[in-house]
Amino acid sequence: MLSPVSGRSLAVSDVPDPVFASGLVGPGVAIDPEAGPQTAVAPVAGRLVRLLPHAFLIRTAPGPAILVHLGIDTVQLQGAGFTLHASQDDDVPAGAKIVSWDPDAVVRGGRSPVCAVILLDCDAPLTFLADGTVRAGRPVFSVDC
Repeated sequence: MLSPVSGRSLAVSDVPDPVFASGLVGPGVAIDPEAGPQTAVAPVAGRLVRLLPHAFLIRTAPGPAILVHLGIDTVQLQGAGFTLHASQDDDVPAGAKIVSWDPDAVVRGGRSPVCAVILLDCDAPLTFLADGTVRAGRPVFSVDC
């Protein structure tokens, strides 16, 4: 799985949202994004089954899906500050540009920019491939589902 954004990797338990932090949605990683505008990329190849300005869900051909949630409570922004580069139901390669956004604008709006990258439909343990600084489009974890 590729990191969808550049920043500092954190444990999913560090996401400032109790649903993500508890692991209720699924296992994954959190990323505190770098300052300044960024473009979130597809962490895996697959079908973009859900696309919102602040979040997207990609289902892989083998079955598991990856949820990328850009910031916390960003749904309240109603799309302001997010630019989509793909469409729902697109088949996308890993690393494809999905959404441009500015984490600094999220912070200025009183919200957390921390991104949750969550594996759905798979209980296998994750192997973390990056610790500390991560780059968009570079491996962050692997899993066998």
